[in-house]
Amino acid sequence: MTSSAGGRFVVAIDNGSQSTKVMIFDEHGNVHASAQQRLRPYDTSMADRVVHPGDDLWDSVAATCREALDAFGGDPAEIAGVGLCTIRFCRALLDHDGLLVEPVLSWMDARVSRPHVADDDRVARITTSSGYITGRLTGAYRDTVANYQGVWPIDVERRAWSLDDADYAATGMRRDQLAELVEPGELLGLVTRDASAATGLPEGLPVFATANDKAVEALGSGLVSDDEALLSLGTYIAAMTPGRSPVSTSNSYWVNFDSRPGGYLNESGGIRRGMWTVSWYRDLLTSEGGPAIDEGALEEGALDVPIGSGGLFAILDWLAPGDHPERRGAFLGFDGSQGRYHLYRAVLESIAFTMRVHLIAMEAALGRRCHEVIVSGGGSRSVLMLDILANVLDRPVRRTAVTDAAGLGAAICAFVGAGIHPDWDTAVRETVHVATRVEPDPEAVATYAPYAAKHAGLAHFTDPLFTWLNSGPTD
Repeated sequence: MTSSAGGRFVVAIDNGSQSTKVMIFDEHGNVHASAQQRLRPYDTSMADRVVHPGDDLWDSVAATCREALDAFGGDPAEIAGVGLCTIRFCRALLDHDGLLVEPVLSWMDARVSRPHVADDDRVARITTSSGYITGRLTGAYRDTVANYQGVWPIDVERRAWSLDDADYAATGMRRDQLAELVEPGELLGLVTRDASAATGLPEGLPVFATANDKAVEALGSGLVSDDEALLSLGTYIAAMTPGRSPVSTSNSYWVNFDSRPGGYLNESGGIRRGMWTVSWYRDLLTSEGGPAIDEGALEEGALDVPIGSGGLFAILDWLAPGDHPERRGAFLGFDGSQGRYHLYRAVLESIAFTMRVHLIAMEAALGRRCHEVIVSGGGSRSVLMLDILANVLDRPVRRTAVTDAAGLGAAICAFVGAGIHPDWDTAVRETVHVATRVEPDPEAVATYAPYAAKHAGLAHFTDPLFTWLNSGPTD
């Protein structure tokens, strides 16, 4: 691959919930090399604990960087920087040297929603997954402010550590345990000799801050207008739209940090194991030693299944929402006529039904309607998913050319940080390009409407059952 004008490349690290992806972009948003490695299964051997086993996050980053750089046809000396994006809501407990005291706590670990318990004298630093990986890459104890959601002593208005001692007491953390904070696009540090040997990244290469993975995904999707929403079809599915205030006025949405300095995003409720359910179903079909089946084959078969999936509904609480811990996943409506493709389509349709409820609730709270929806993440590669969403949401849906929007968002932060693009608007305009736009079909919209209404009311019937099941039924 020949180098772009000026040889201005950046490396984008997207350390997600299920895999680590590394891409090398030029300043026009073209991908010149990429690599991906699946993360190891979570360790759930202890109750309420979900951790990334061993040093899996760093190991995957190092291996994927090496693979991407090996595939890069340009001169590594022409790489201007690295954009680092990692999973949000994780917690890393480190010793004085910045190494793990125990495996990184996943966003699904019950402990990340509670104050830190100081029960191990080896813990000298408490940080996010991005703070940990930054340390491994650069040796600096520095982190993006935009990856601190949840139980942290953070002042969301000042975008800095709190000045109130009560916030540290409430979170169980001391100020001296916490990293120096920087805004997205600012320098985190330079790749060390040891990190260069592990990753293949050139020693001394600047590493730039991004935000949390959902916010970085919004940036890489080109979400800039109040008139639009982004639907992130990843492990966790949620809808986002630009915000102006760091504080929510409704329980229909919450406020997340944006990937632009000083910015915020409004984020809807979501599906905690969204596209994960698709992966689970695909793997289930081949778990008994049968022939492998991929999502392409499932999609092709599901195209012939009529709207409504033959009367099948899916309830997608494979991981229960925080406000309803009793809920479980389920399929309803079997009558013997459905097969594997009906089940697959039912999952996709139920994703659309569920997110329709969340999106409309957020819009009502904000007093505005998003007239177009951008779709990103692995699920956006499904043509069937785009068609279902356009018709269930009854508005145009578009997909960008780079479906790994978090990767492109990380690259944009590096482009701005390295001065390759002079500002955020220019960086987005030059790198984010629309690939597909799907208009709703009025006939399909009308057909879907009663299914969406019925799906919205299913919890009224199933919640009592799930509550009973979780109470340990005895009769």
